[in-house]
Amino acid sequence: MSTKRMKNQLEISGVKEECGVFGIYDIDGKDVAPSVYYGLCSLQHRGQESCGIVVSDTKGPRGNISYHKDLGLVGEVFKEENLSRLHGDLGIGHVRYSTTGASTRENAQPLVLNYIKGTLALAHNGNLVNAEQLKEELVYGGAIFHTTTDSEMIAYFIARERVHTASVEEAVLRTARKIKGAYGLVIMSPRKLVAVRDPFGLKPLCLGKRDNAYVVASESCALSAVGAELIRDIEPGEMITVTAEGIRSNKELQQKERAHCIFEYIYFARLDSRMDGVKVYDARIRAGRALAKAYPAKADMVTGVPESGLTAARGYAMEAGLPFEAAFYKNSYIGRTFIKPTQQERESSVRLKLNVLESVVKDKRIVLVDDSIVRGTTMANLIQMLKGAGAKEVHVRISAPPFLYPCYYGTDVPSNDQLIASSHTEEEIRQMIGADSLGYMKIEDLQTMVGDMGICKACFDNRYPIDPGK
Repeated sequence: MSTKRMKNQLEISGVKEECGVFGIYDIDGKDVAPSVYYGLCSLQHRGQESCGIVVSDTKGPRGNISYHKDLGLVGEVFKEENLSRLHGDLGIGHVRYSTTGASTRENAQPLVLNYIKGTLALAHNGNLVNAEQLKEELVYGGAIFHTTTDSEMIAYFIARERVHTASVEEAVLRTARKIKGAYGLVIMSPRKLVAVRDPFGLKPLCLGKRDNAYVVASESCALSAVGAELIRDIEPGEMITVTAEGIRSNKELQQKERAHCIFEYIYFARLDSRMDGVKVYDARIRAGRALAKAYPAKADMVTGVPESGLTAARGYAMEAGLPFEAAFYKNSYIGRTFIKPTQQERESSVRLKLNVLESVVKDKRIVLVDDSIVRGTTMANLIQMLKGAGAKEVHVRISAPPFLYPCYYGTDVPSNDQLIASSHTEEEIRQMIGADSLGYMKIEDLQTMVGDMGICKACFDNRYPIDPGK
């Protein structure tokens, strides 16, 4: 194979994802597709580009699976007619948000493979740092790829290992020892539900129970959505297997070092979720309080950018002794600007998404809190809107440190040339966005959000727990 052709075969488009996964096994034999649907609806904030559901009837013939997936929101992709055709007591689901990989139906998950041992379905949240090397190994072994995701590589390795192992669990463990990076995986064989979390705990995964059904999901809010009780978080490096006999745990992959993604607590996770023993709402309140201590401001009120900045803004107001006010009306039918796939879409959606309440902000000195400034365009628009509505001053406070480095583990932190803080000082950024003052969360204060938990904050300090290589 020519070098050029080989490069094309190996190209994975720098795919990085922030997605949501869900799995359920009802040991009593009840259909689970409606539960997967509601679980995915509650995880919609983690991915708005595509979604899918795969179900298996464990009491029927092996390989008796059905699935449906497509581009779009959960409520758009799944209608009563296609959901009603998904019969089975075992199912997994996925919502996807690609950052630089192709937004195509082929890349929608869960991935479904038919191979010599039967069928395998997989849903993946995360990103591998050794994907290129793994893909090279598979390509030279004759593999043909249908997607541009690293998730397909994981599925192929599991299928390949399964041929030489006694169980799908052993195949998953062997594969997990090969892959490097961040992953929350939910895997479905015809008779088993398997969930595994990367050894650093970079990606979240939790376990719940409803009657005689076991549920795994990226966030606890998805458990609540289907009436399941949170049992516990799946530990970093732990594999959970659910069969008709019950549940088993394997911790062979575990290690001492942990690196939970701090951006889950700053931004991505839903406010009502609990992750690794920490309530997301409480973590964001603590972030706002720390921000008020580090960067006080002479102001009349505190407000937040809906929805991501509101809770930290409340914490700031509590600590500063200032009134918290809602300064924006949010159009709830417009998606989150941060996870729009193109810059043009991000910018055009800001004014459609938010409108200023003039009577609240007129003649006021305002502390405006948000969770991040990535490119700076959204914040500049908001400040311009506030001042256009009569605000005297706008003091910006950010409940995260400046983004300086890319994320290689699956969060959409762009390349350095798109990060405003990587090429400008804080004073330059303040002038560019039109703020009267600017204060970022101090890196050392991030730990106050989550206690003594080991965290990954590489996008702020360039200390990557897993070497991203080239």
